[in-house]
Amino acid sequence: MAKTIKISDELFDMLKFHSHVTKRSVPKQLEYWSEIGKIAEENPDLNFNFIKDVLLSKEELKAGLVSEYKFGVR
Repeated sequence: MAKTIKISDELFDMLKFHSHVTKRSVPKQLEYWSEIGKIAEENPDLNFNFIKDVLLSKEELKAGLVSEYKFGVR
């Protein structure tokens, strides 16, 4: 369900710029930043790259782009 929120012009301009670069819509960019921020706040010992890699891995799993790793097998 879509909601209307008020944000500063400065934040909107940053969202618009980053959404263009990352090929996301402005709302999707805000959702992405919100998810990263929430995870970082709940897990202060994790750095941004680790959080980003975990989110990417979750999407790869959903898309079926992973296979089981077999230890000791080449």
